Amino acid sequence: MSALPPVVDQQTWRTALDDLRTREKAATRELDAIAAQRRRLPMVRMPDYTLIGPQGPVRLADVFEGRNQLIVYNHMWTDGEQWQCPGCTGFTSQFTRLEFLDHYDARFVIVTNGPIEEALAYKAKVGNKMDWYSSSQSSFGADVDAAPGDGFAVNVFLRDGDGQVYRTWHTNGRGTEQLSHSFALIDVLPWGRQEEWQDSPDGWPQHPTYSGWADSPEIARRYGEGPTLHT
Repeated sequence: MSALPPVVDQQTWRTALDDLRTREKAATRELDAIAAQRRRLPMVRMPDYTLIGPQGPVRLADVFEGRNQLIVYNHMWTDGEQWQCPGCTGFTSQFTRLEFLDHYDARFVIVTNGPIEEALAYKAKVGNKMDWYSSSQSSFGADVDAAPGDGFAVNVFLRDGDGQVYRTWHTNGRGTEQLSHSFALIDVLPWGRQEEWQDSPDGWPQHPTYSGWADSPEIARRYGEGPTLHT
């Protein structure tokens, strides 16, 4: 096998690790500084949107369910499709235990532009654990940079005491990776993500980008709630 790091003695390995640790610690401090800047961002007042939840229409302010902070993942959606975006499906499948956010006065939900009936059926089919809402009857998706057919996003909102909602942060693309544990785990492996765009030593296994990602049918087979999906 050619995809092997060089074998060295313990002290040489420790020296190389210490060199890397210097950069890792610098990156950690930079992320702390970025987070501090994020906490100082101004915010934008939002209209009084009405979304559609499992029980029917619900004000955006009420999606907070009594908390003051809300993270929204805007899930890509194509009406009538059997399988929705595999990237969105895989990303959101990671989040199975979100109760800890209660201690931070926060909630994390999915909003999609699709019809709520289709959205809830898809949620069950792929075994998603987050609460889903639909913005199909409002301009909410378009107004937060996740218009129908226009991709995915993460948006964060703050609710003040009288129910007024403000938009505080947004990201999309690879900006969402910071919320994911899967890439963090893969990136500490000797071979990394094994995608062809990555800077890797000669001989390292590399494959087309996204080829290692689980597609939506695989996620449904592993986690879906349907009676035949675990076979």
